[in-house]
Amino acid sequence: MRQRRSKYPAPFAAILFSVLAMSAPAPAEPLSHWPDGFLGRVEALAVIQTLNAGLLGGRSATLTLEKWCADHKMAAEPKVIARLVTGVEKPPSDEQRRRLRVAADEPVRYRRVQLSCGGHVLSEADNWYVPARLAPEMNRLLETTDTPFGKVVSALNPVRRTFAVETLWEPLPRGWEQERAIAREELRGPLDAPRELFTHRAILYADDRQPISEVKETYTNEILGFDAVGAGTR
Repeated sequence: MRQRRSKYPAPFAAILFSVLAMSAPAPAEPLSHWPDGFLGRVEALAVIQTLNAGLLGGRSATLTLEKWCADHKMAAEPKVIARLVTGVEKPPSDEQRRRLRVAADEPVRYRRVQLSCGGHVLSEADNWYVPARLAPEMNRLLETTDTPFGKVVSALNPVRRTFAVETLWEPLPRGWEQERAIAREELRGPLDAPRELFTHRAILYADDRQPISEVKETYTNEILGFDAVGAGTR
């Protein structure tokens, strides 16, 4: 039987397959520090809700994540770094323009970043911001550097108002509190949490009460990536 030859030259095909592999979403990986049993899932749920509450009560997601990174010793230098994701464009919807209080023809820029600390990508953020309401130096930093948005606009004393929270993963099944037998469940290896855990959507306002940006933040399972010795085993 004759083998079917690729229509692409071998070097080109290799490059093409490499690009496709790099663009594919990363598969969820089990969290080796979190045993997949009842107690481990309860503790994971508590940890996720602790961060969720901190984000909802904080003025800056960047500062909240830096504190999280420091408290859980996830990096020698607990500093959040924003890695720009290029080649992605998401024009604002009419509804987003209404929330930002901008006219249909007023420029709104889009920026996507991954916020990481100590090699852990803690969140991925889509940010639509109004350049006319920022200082020229702020716009320069946003366009040419990886500085997190919250740090760039800190001089404006921004106030954050979260208007939507979505849970993407629940460690425990619905109604678990009524199933007492689940507490006797044996460990099943490392906790296999999905990549995306929950999302926040928020508006940032400057100290003059003008909205300067809308952000959608997706928090990843790497928020659980600290050394949780003994989790789920007591």
